[in-house]
Amino acid sequence: MTSSPHALISGAGIAGSALALRLAAYGWRTTVLERTPRRRDEGHNVDVRGAAREVLRRMGLEDAVRAAGTREVGFRVIGDDGRAVAEIPMDPTGPTDGPTAELEILRGELARVLIEAAPTSTTFRFGTRITGVEDRGTADGPARVALDDGTTVTADLVVVAEGLRSRTRELVFDDVTVRETGMYGAYLTIPRTTDDDAWWNWFHGTGSRRVHLRPDNLGTTRAMLTFLSGVRGLETLGDADVRTVLRRTFADAGWVAPRILRELGDGQDGAPMYFDAVGQVMAPRWSSGRVVLLGDAAHCPSPLGGGGTSLALIGAYVLAGELASHPGDTAGALHRYEELLRPATDRAQKLPPLRLANPRTRAGIRTLRTAFRTVASPAGKRVTGLLGATPTGAVDTFGLPDYPAPSSSSVATTSRR
Repeated sequence: MTSSPHALISGAGIAGSALALRLAAYGWRTTVLERTPRRRDEGHNVDVRGAAREVLRRMGLEDAVRAAGTREVGFRVIGDDGRAVAEIPMDPTGPTDGPTAELEILRGELARVLIEAAPTSTTFRFGTRITGVEDRGTADGPARVALDDGTTVTADLVVVAEGLRSRTRELVFDDVTVRETGMYGAYLTIPRTTDDDAWWNWFHGTGSRRVHLRPDNLGTTRAMLTFLSGVRGLETLGDADVRTVLRRTFADAGWVAPRILRELGDGQDGAPMYFDAVGQVMAPRWSSGRVVLLGDAAHCPSPLGGGGTSLALIGAYVLAGELASHPGDTAGALHRYEELLRPATDRAQKLPPLRLANPRTRAGIRTLRTAFRTVASPAGKRVTGLLGATPTGAVDTFGLPDYPAPSSSSVATTSRR
């Protein structure tokens, strides 16, 4: 009697949790590592589009994701007077989603849905990370993985499903780079006020600054501040210094920037915040022996192009399906996974010129607002990709393969609430 294969997955986010769920359905034992001490509930709005929605259906999770959604009703461009100059409502009847998808959800909520659906054959180890990988290849036995708690785990497959700047990826892949875009983003959770609505409100300030407010389903509001800069390395600053940079950068930005800066505080009592440089992962290969990259660790397209969450779900589905379709041929399954997914991720990483969507001057902002008015007009509503306002169509046109149906005996779940 052959024992079930074992997958060690680093990262309990969208890609890692989805893969664990799908592999478990095919009879794999899965161990998911997460460096944070608990499930990461934080995170801003993400969406599930195109083929990724079909992935959720096949996993039986579409209704759960819909129930946990943010209820965002559409996208608005805000003028200098605080009023909408263009708006594109969410349209569930359209052939593709617009800027606001039908399935909008907080990143933490989507991770929660996936983790709570995990079966008993999946083990989650929080506060744990990989410190070393000894991989003897796909034919000479399992990989040995050293963890920071001093233990060693053997695995038939090691999956790095971390983020843009994955440290675990660096242990195995020395040829992966991060393409910096020159944009920085601060993501905050702030108290909701009576003036906040259910729209994604987007304001452009001079100097290539943008201010966003978006609704959530938890009684708060999600705020985002983005700006272009020729200075590199701001993401390495300490929290207090980052907040100083944001206060100085957005002091005269306009609209609700003063409100957000008040909530920013001094780092001791300020709003919860995540800050990073916006970049893209350039990985010439996604696998080495028994180690494979998944999600943002493999192909982060950046929030500028959109579709990262959907590609993470699609990638998890394809990787699990290829492994199930090629039992005993890990190398072939990993090759086929990359072969199928690479064209879509390459397309998702093709961004419009950043200056076009982030003008420096008032004249440029007026031109941009005029373009959005055109898109929002009855004659222009069929235009869906202008200026990067909507995610790439890569996830809409991806042809999702059909894989063997999971065994019903391997998908029994237990509550992880």
